[in-house]
Amino acid sequence: MNYSSPVSRASTRYSADDERARSRAAWLASEFRASYAWLKSKLQRRVGSPADAEDLASSSFAELADVQDPATVRDSRAFLTVIAQRLTFEMWRRRDLERAYLETLAYQEEAVTPSAESMAEVAQALLLVDQALNGLSPKAKSAFVMSQIDGLTHAEIAERLNVSVSMVRKYIAQALTQCYLAV
Repeated sequence: MNYSSPVSRASTRYSADDERARSRAAWLASEFRASYAWLKSKLQRRVGSPADAEDLASSSFAELADVQDPATVRDSRAFLTVIAQRLTFEMWRRRDLERAYLETLAYQEEAVTPSAESMAEVAQALLLVDQALNGLSPKAKSAFVMSQIDGLTHAEIAERLNVSVSMVRKYIAQALTQCYLAV
């Protein structure tokens, strides 16, 4: 017969959870001490900016902190490198979108140049659209851009992509669905 109280079983479970949390926190602290300066230096060589390197290294460790079971990470530096590379590419892509938007604005008349707030909102919207389209095939992305940005008809897009008009409709529907889900 088991006469242990529910309280003692609960406190054992909590102490095991507490121990896992302490162990995870110790692992994160150890990894931070061992790898932060190394990762920041590596990123600075890659991106050329100490501030960007610091931001990317910090964001990489923030993502490492999301790992629930440290035992799943075999090589922390390799894992951090992969995270940092992805974050670097995202930063560059975001900046490319912002630069393209600002170049487009430079060709606009002064009277129609939007405020800084509007520019930031549009840049954020462009980033969301870019992320939404990220999972699509290259032809679907191209069809969407040709339709929405270039203003081409479905027939013109079909000719350029060497696909049927119905396929262009499907590509655009896929892209619009992805954009809708991103919002």
